[in-house]
Amino acid sequence: MEPQFPPPAGADATDTAKPRAPETHSGRQPVDVLRVLDAAANRAMEGLRVVEDYVRFVLDDRHLTGQLKRLRHELAAALARVPLASRLAARETQADVGTPLSVSSERQRDDLGGLLIANVTRLQEALRSLEEFGKILDPELAGQVKQLRYQTYTLQRAIEITRTSLQRLQHARLYVLIDGGASPEAFASRARALVEAGVHVIQLRDKQLDDRPLLARARLLREWTSGSSTLFVMNDRPDLAVLAGADGVHVGQDELTVQDARRIVGPEALVGVSVHSIQQARQAVLDGADYLGVGPTFPSGTKEFDRFPGVELLRAVAAEICLPAFAIGGITRENLPEVLAAGFRRIAVSVAVTAAPDPAAAARALLAAL
Repeated sequence: MEPQFPPPAGADATDTAKPRAPETHSGRQPVDVLRVLDAAANRAMEGLRVVEDYVRFVLDDRHLTGQLKRLRHELAAALARVPLASRLAARETQADVGTPLSVSSERQRDDLGGLLIANVTRLQEALRSLEEFGKILDPELAGQVKQLRYQTYTLQRAIEITRTSLQRLQHARLYVLIDGGASPEAFASRARALVEAGVHVIQLRDKQLDDRPLLARARLLREWTSGSSTLFVMNDRPDLAVLAGADGVHVGQDELTVQDARRIVGPEALVGVSVHSIQQARQAVLDGADYLGVGPTFPSGTKEFDRFPGVELLRAVAAEICLPAFAIGGITRENLPEVLAAGFRRIAVSVAVTAAPDPAAAARALLAAL
């Protein structure tokens, strides 16, 4: 495809009757551009393969591995617009002035996280180079690569959040949902008992209390969880989560989106989301959720549902998503073995603990079983 250039200032109509040859160094523009495209294509495919290997073998995440594999095949299809024979003819590795150059940071990686960041960056930089130089020989190629580059930004977020959430929630197994209680004193007593029992996450969920008493309860829960290993999550209300200094907020499919909740609570807070299908779980990962609440698994005493995806959904999520996920909905000490058999090691409960004669003892029993 011959590049088109605007006529120089002062040219008349006859000057534009046929394309002007571009002014290039030594008249070798097509070969020079092909060299850049070849080098950028190699870097992009190499970086993408390293990222895919990380997600596949380190994270063991089938969902994100599939997303990266699809991206790799789409990139290969776009690069097919530039014949490999032309790329190879223009390739000149022995005369490449950049091959002898190296810096110490390229010769070592401190950890797997650093390796991941380096190769995601390598991929995105290579895609940008492909896009810019592709505009000269094939604008269609440039447009396709631009869209692929945007996709890498979404995947980078999902991969990094998965990696950091696995670290942050590494020991979180038991997640207990509590309401505001009959009084502030009763609420504080329950919260203190659960923290002392070693519950990993406590969520304050109350649809009946007005905002002021609900915020007061949230601040009490923050007081009792501060300095402990128990995380405090606010249900549905990112505004109150911020005011109470909660560790995060949890939203459902009908509440605020992950994106909107994140804008309120900021980048450091956890944002969890309830999912009721494998499609919702996949989307939540791409949306940037820090963890999932998966269910309902069994009929629940606190929330009504038209249908129960049950342990089949747990199996589907466990098989392809490694973002921290808590099975939720009617889970008890008696049916816990079904949850464990489905591949889940994290559960979220309410009645199984809060309605027990001794909530702290019930929590300790579930922790032991987990």
